[in-house]
Amino acid sequence: MKKIKFRILIIFLVILNHNLSGQKTTLAQEAERAMLRATRYMVEKVSTNGGYVWYYMPDFSRRWGEMEAYKTMIWIQSPGTVSMGHLFIDAYRATGDEYYYQAAEKVASAIVWGQSPEGGWNYIVDFAGDRSLKEWYNTIGKNGWRLEEFQHYYGNSTFDDDVTTNAALFLLRIYLEKLDPAWKPALDKSINFVSESQYPIGGWPQRYPLKEGFIKEGGEDYPSYHTFNDGVIGENVNFLIQCYLTLGEERLLDPIRRGMYFYIISQDSSGGWGQQLNMNLEASGARTYEPKALLPRATVENATYLMTFYRYTGDRRFLARIHEAISWLERVKLPAEQTAGGKYTHSTFVEPGTNRPIYVHRTGSNVKYGRYYHDYNDDKLLAHYGGKTRIDIDRLKQEYNRVKALAPEQATINSPLKVESFSGEGTPQRFYQLNRRYFSFPSDEKQVKTVISSLDKEDRWLAKHVSISNPYIGDGQKKDLTDEFASTNVGDETDTSPYRDNSDQVYISTSEYIRNMNILINYLQTVRKK
Repeated sequence: MKKIKFRILIIFLVILNHNLSGQKTTLAQEAERAMLRATRYMVEKVSTNGGYVWYYMPDFSRRWGEMEAYKTMIWIQSPGTVSMGHLFIDAYRATGDEYYYQAAEKVASAIVWGQSPEGGWNYIVDFAGDRSLKEWYNTIGKNGWRLEEFQHYYGNSTFDDDVTTNAALFLLRIYLEKLDPAWKPALDKSINFVSESQYPIGGWPQRYPLKEGFIKEGGEDYPSYHTFNDGVIGENVNFLIQCYLTLGEERLLDPIRRGMYFYIISQDSSGGWGQQLNMNLEASGARTYEPKALLPRATVENATYLMTFYRYTGDRRFLARIHEAISWLERVKLPAEQTAGGKYTHSTFVEPGTNRPIYVHRTGSNVKYGRYYHDYNDDKLLAHYGGKTRIDIDRLKQEYNRVKALAPEQATINSPLKVESFSGEGTPQRFYQLNRRYFSFPSDEKQVKTVISSLDKEDRWLAKHVSISNPYIGDGQKKDLTDEFASTNVGDETDTSPYRDNSDQVYISTSEYIRNMNILINYLQTVRKK
């Protein structure tokens, strides 16, 4: 009898163990739980009316976007509010959990609140209103020595750093996710803003509506110039193409084509491009550390766009002068003694006409008494704006030769501009991957476990060595033109520009949250494909 009872007990334990092991939490489930915990913290503890800056002290005593922010502010610029919105939609698609969609809706509401009457966005939204924002510009912004775009309150919207275009793209994404008509008016206004701000010749200014009154020394009003810098023209074309694809609005084909062909007509006779051009299509200066110049980096980017536009249209005019861009890049390579042993190939700026490398320097301690200047000397270069760069000309040549060999009908097989009808399931609004910043990469289990375990007891992913700034203490007072800050990211204690904190202080970071969430999202997608 005892043996029978013992055997029954053993069988019971085996069955119990089997049932418990079947209920064991999988790594995918742990990843989903960590994602939700971290997201709830960001949405319910960190956000301001649905929006975000970049970094926060753990006690929220200070916060930063590209510069220190008021508690009433959010940062539109990546990796702030818009980047968080894109991430929430990605998480919603990966999990189906409505909480992420609701978080994205809160971001959209903040973005709509901050939209200008014309339809665009500034870098910053201040829920305390214009009066508060102007005070910020007159104190913190005014004293960011190297951040000249923040030294004035322009009262208009910017395409710089993909601010307006990425905000508009997010509105497009959230509208298309459920075709909720609540987001359509703000989306339409943003599309009209991008279309109406385009110059007839095809380029876009850095800021719009055009404003006068902040003309730099030398008479150049660079925010009104045709601007390639930071992808202004290319990102606007890209956004309009995505709207054409998903909304089917043929009226957008004209601004799309004018934007693409502007790359052809804006190429300098030498073969290169400036990153901003005046109304005569001449390379021009912008911020005081951006002299009138042609730029190797901009030339590679624009040549690459031309190849993309050939694949969109099959028009070989887009390829006609790429060989001139390559020849120019060959001609303006740095002499061996200026390459730092092969680390660099080109200067950032090249003087039009002479093809001599131009180098920018600064002297002084602060924005009030310091200044930038340029010459041909490659000593004491700026830390915050590299004076030299590395260009892979051979790679550009290979891609050019590959694309050039394609017949127009081959090149345009997958062109987004050649879509005549939709043949997929559902609607075209759900057919296209709209987040151009999205990229999929495999996340291994070790990575995933590290990310999950790094979530602290308060459900935060904390980061060290982030960008911080000096608190505002008033305008600079030091008048001596010292070289002490010639190659640093920040000047004296009155400079509110950001610099890296090398201490062990920890911070709440949107970019850390986004990075870790992407690792977990990609892991979930990988597991579910198996």
